[in-house]
Amino acid sequence: MYVEERKTGKNIKYYLVHSYRDKGKVRKIRKYLGRNLAKEELEKAKNGAKLHILELLEELNTEVFLFTLTKNQIEKLNRLDKNIRVVHFDQKEWQQFTEEFTYNTNAIEGSTVQRDEVPEILDKQKASGAEELETKGVAKAVNYIKNAKEDISIELIKKLQDILHQGVPLSQLHLALNDLISWHKENKNKFKPLVLAAIMHNQFEYIHPFQDGNGRVGRFLLNFILLRNNYPPINISLEDRGEYYLALQEYQKRRNLKPTIEFLVKQYKKTLRKVTTKYHNR
Repeated sequence: MYVEERKTGKNIKYYLVHSYRDKGKVRKIRKYLGRNLAKEELEKAKNGAKLHILELLEELNTEVFLFTLTKNQIEKLNRLDKNIRVVHFDQKEWQQFTEEFTYNTNAIEGSTVQRDEVPEILDKQKASGAEELETKGVAKAVNYIKNAKEDISIELIKKLQDILHQGVPLSQLHLALNDLISWHKENKNKFKPLVLAAIMHNQFEYIHPFQDGNGRVGRFLLNFILLRNNYPPINISLEDRGEYYLALQEYQKRRNLKPTIEFLVKQYKKTLRKVTTKYHNR
């Protein structure tokens, strides 16, 4: 926000101005402060106008890449977050989740490794073959996001891609993902963690920046956001792959986020029932 001065004859009128983006266009809110104000009067008027502008901004639509959401729509989506129960994993539960997630996220992408083969592969000192390398890579990435302290960045996404698969040049990533990171920084406090994670995951899949590995990286991005907000991670089951893809299509084709969030709520409940005894709402 900044103060704008307009001279009319011998008088000076003051306005507090705030610029913002709406549907790709730069727009401004101006609040009249007064005329011929002394320094203290100007400062007092500016503080009052700032509060008024912030209230107006709360009512404006929020751009979500492919569409906009009103404040009421955001509140409705955020209420879906209440349908999950937040629990925290101990070491044994993390091991169980890592095995489940590793099997399912690779199987969704076409891996032939079976669920009962995963623990043995993870115990090996050295992988043999591409699918065993993928299995160990996913488990390594789970451990990485579990312990990561940084916020979302292009460097973090590149690190995940490097762990899971050979990455594309960093210059291409900057072009593809800069808007994603900027949007997250500006809007992350408007959404509940599950909704925020769903938006970031879906938009990442829509961008599809890598030659390979977008599905895996997108699901890690989803879980990274959840973990950063003290939520447990989600395992998306192979058996629900069809519903998962339909939810992604609803976002990409119809700008509809609700199916993804409802799907993730169901996957959350399945994950917790599978991994931990702390979840009893069966």
